[in-house]
Amino acid sequence: MLTKFIKGFTQIKLPFLLLASLSYTALAAEETSWQRVDISKKASLRGSAVSENSLWVSGSENTVFVSQDGGKTWFDRSVPFEQITDFRDIALFDENTAIVMGAGEGEKSVLYKTNDAGKTWQLLKQNSDAKGFYDSIAFWDEQNGLLLGDPVDGFYVVKKTQDGGKNWQRIAKLKLPALFAKETAFAASGNTIITGENGQAWLATGGYSASVYYSADFGESWERQTVLLFQETETAGSYALALNSKQQAFVLGGDYKERTGEYPNIATYSDYIWQTVDAKQRGLRTAMSCIDAICIATGKTSSDISDDHGVTWQAFDDATDVEDNRGFYTLASGESIFLAAGSDGKVAIYQAK
Repeated sequence: MLTKFIKGFTQIKLPFLLLASLSYTALAAEETSWQRVDISKKASLRGSAVSENSLWVSGSENTVFVSQDGGKTWFDRSVPFEQITDFRDIALFDENTAIVMGAGEGEKSVLYKTNDAGKTWQLLKQNSDAKGFYDSIAFWDEQNGLLLGDPVDGFYVVKKTQDGGKNWQRIAKLKLPALFAKETAFAASGNTIITGENGQAWLATGGYSASVYYSADFGESWERQTVLLFQETETAGSYALALNSKQQAFVLGGDYKERTGEYPNIATYSDYIWQTVDAKQRGLRTAMSCIDAICIATGKTSSDISDDHGVTWQAFDDATDVEDNRGFYTLASGESIFLAAGSDGKVAIYQAK
């Protein structure tokens, strides 16, 4: 299987910089900037979530950090269990209630839930299949959601819960397309599977056969859609999905072994087909999020910003970091805040309103 790239708590007070106000008519790089609020632990952070002023990031070595004041103060709420895993995704329901997903082979793939902002954690589910590997989770509401796992028996493992994660049932294999040769999924940023309005859901696959699987019936059945992203190697293809404020779907990708390569890296679903977006082909993109007309797309080396729902883009890099680390692995947004996180405990905020 292709390797994926990817007790108590400590209060950490970080200097909180005044956040720049984003102008919807002027997005020049010199007038806008990311505000760094890095956590103390040098973890690789690939999960992020926002609910009003509640900000969450997660990553390697059971790492979970939480801020309840918009990023001014962060608490280490890492999961205190012997099983060490890499938390690649977070489903956040309110400021206190969340599920984190651990990715890894066999029993390293887990789901934990908290109802008290991470002070205590309950094991919801642990993978029992030695070939299994969790990639991403997504919920329509606190009770109803989906879990995506690596292929077993020739089909992706898509499981559904209707009781908040207590019980999961696998969607029948024949309700999903059969795998193409050398097709895979990447647990890159917590966005490999997403949910939308009216029971819609999407999941992204990569490798030599970049695809998007689409469901219109709460994940009960899926169809394959071809996307024109870079897919010339086994590490290329679709890495993440996103919706803009119009509920228009986007897929992002590239190749993590060629992070800075010039290739098609964003596409959107328009006129019943996936069409590539001119985002300047600035390398691998693993996450995207939107607030009203403002959208940001990011990858480890760089980021892009749009003020027209993702139609046109321009560079929006973190100028405080070195050249090959001016972006992020993961990105989330709330009503006014974009939250980004990446390598070595890197966390940044952008205030959109």
